[in-house]
Order: sequence, then C-alpha cells, then structure tokens
Amino acid sequence: IKKRSISKLNITWIGDVNNVLNSLIAASIKFSFRLNIGCPKNYYPNQKIMNYIKSNTNKIVFYDDPKKAVKGSDVVFSDKVISLNDKVNIKKKLKDFKNFKISKNLMRLCPKAIFLHCLPRGTEVEENVFKSKQSKVWQQAFNRVHVQKSILLYCLGKLR
Repeated sequence: IKKRSISKLNITWIGDVNNVLNSLIAASIKFSFRLNIGCPKNYYPNQKIMNYIKSNTNKIVFYDDPKKAVKGSDVVFSDKVISLNDKVNIKKKLKDFKNFKISKNLMRLCPKAIFLHCLPRGTEVEENVFKSKQSKVWQQAFNRVHVQKSILLYCLGKLR
C-alpha cells in the first residue's frame, strides 16, 4: 500500500462481529474511511450498533458475500471466528462462516490489498495467505507492542 491518508482507504473486515470490529466501526466514523463488513446476515451487529452506524456515516457497508466485500479493498482484516469465551454452538458457527475464510482466491479479488489479523490465528485464514507477501500480520503485532507498552506506562503513572 502506498502511504495515503486513512480517509482515502477502503478497509474490509471479513468475519464475526467482535470488539475489534466495533473499534473499526468507531474508527471509520471518526476518520471517515470506507469500511466493508463481510459476514453472514444473522451475525450482523445488534440494532443499537446498526442505528449508530446509520446515524453517523454512509461509508460502512455490510455484505453477506465476502467476494463482494473485498472488491477494491486496500486492507483485508480478520480475526478468529470462535473467540475465547464464545458461548455458542461451535460446529454451527464454523459452518455458518465456512464461506468467509480468507483464501488466496478471495485475496486475488484485491491483489494490491494487505492482509491483517489480530492473532492468534484460527481456521478463518488459509496458511498461504497468512504467510504471503500480502500479509502484514507480524508488522501489525509488532506495532501493537508499542501501544501496549504505552498503556502500561500510563497505568503505572510513568508517562508525562
């Protein structure tokens, strides 16, 4: 990705609605970037979040087809489908998300996009994407270290 203002980026989230997606939604509204969200319809955010989106932006679009969601993307972002404390029917949820796996074929629809992931990785992304040149997962993880160190310093009263 060439360096551009975040407001000029097309970011796509493929996967379940979680805290990371909620943060992306808030960031999209704050920084005015386009956010495509690809997930099954029955997993869309709750009505409160949907109302918040509708009243604050027209740059967030939901797709129940990951192929449509990734077209024109600069960034494709994902996270585990089954989170640590999910109290769900795991087999059903994995079945519901089987078409939302980040595959090489999906990434071919946005060949200039980078791939990001929150880690740890599950079955939601193929190995050949995770380890591809498009993947910036380890750089993303390294960048998070600096933020986490700053938070710790702030909590300990060590920041000015």
